[in-house]
Amino acid sequence: MITLITGGVRSGKSRYAQEQALAHSAHPVYVATARIWDEDFGHRVQRHKEERGPVWVNYEEEMYVSRLPLDGHTVVIDCVTLWLTNFFMKHDNDVEKSLAEMEAEIRALHQKAGNFLIVSNEIGMGIHADTVIGRKFADLQGWANQYIARLADTVILMVAGIPVIIKNKEL
Repeated sequence: MITLITGGVRSGKSRYAQEQALAHSAHPVYVATARIWDEDFGHRVQRHKEERGPVWVNYEEEMYVSRLPLDGHTVVIDCVTLWLTNFFMKHDNDVEKSLAEMEAEIRALHQKAGNFLIVSNEIGMGIHADTVIGRKFADLQGWANQYIARLADTVILMVAGIPVIIKNKEL
């Protein structure tokens, strides 16, 4: 089962995903897709890990999340935006190659037994990027979100900390 949780910056996406995971599992899995760019970001990642506490199984994987031992678990994948950034950089800002790799990862996760809560950003709801690379990435993010949403059983848009159900196959 895939649940896409999307929304703007600081809309409560990660908090909501973690609450849902804890409601379904005593020992959920957290997959961080961020690359540690600098010392400050490394401290931030460590603080988040400590805030989650010892009940979580933590993995850090920048690109190939589907290769992790996730079968049968409740898993929070946080987040698509950073995950896409890693593919985008690997492919020298090539949108098509980056999207193809992301779609392959999502298809592989879709084939696994488990409950996957995938956190993403709606970066296209804000101002338009003023650089070509920024616009390319916004397009990539939008297309990736659409792909995940098509495969997802549930899609939730977080608005000011409030979950708004966009899609729910169970209803």
